[in-house]
Amino acid sequence: MANSYTTLWTNELCRELERSGEEGLRPTILFGGPYASQPSFRRAGVRPGDTVYPVRAHRTRLHVLGSMEVSRVLTHEEAGAELHDDDYAKLLYWRRLKTGFVTEVLLGPPGSPLSFDTVVPGDLLGRLTYTSRRGERTLKYVEDGRLLRANSLHGIYRLAPGSAEELRRLVADRFQGPDV
Repeated sequence: MANSYTTLWTNELCRELERSGEEGLRPTILFGGPYASQPSFRRAGVRPGDTVYPVRAHRTRLHVLGSMEVSRVLTHEEAGAELHDDDYAKLLYWRRLKTGFVTEVLLGPPGSPLSFDTVVPGDLLGRLTYTSRRGERTLKYVEDGRLLRANSLHGIYRLAPGSAEELRRLVADRFQGPDV
């Protein structure tokens, strides 16, 4: 069974992506590493078939920026040596996502278009649930539908199935619009 994960992108990275016109583009590569600034997808248990949701904590709100399904998980060295020319060009193009020391690369088909204005509604924010070997947990520092601190989002965390489905719908609804 495939899992879904969130990874927190910094406001600095999001501002850089917005300034350089990346909104609306569909990421095909994500980077991971051994440090908090670039956490490890492998250590989090991300595998081919899983979905990753980049998120941003900004002004007491959580934004879901898009999603990408993972097709391959490679070391950074493998990516440089094994990638076909088209994939290597993608690696170079998305290098802005490398915000620290990189040791791994996630490849996937084009994900959903990046959007910086999709806010997770306050009621969903309060019940957003993550799961691990130790059990389930909700986000800390959520008060009255507002995210007061992003501490419990730093890293890569597996979403509980119900929360994963709600984020999937939120991202999908952004591009399909309301039903008519």
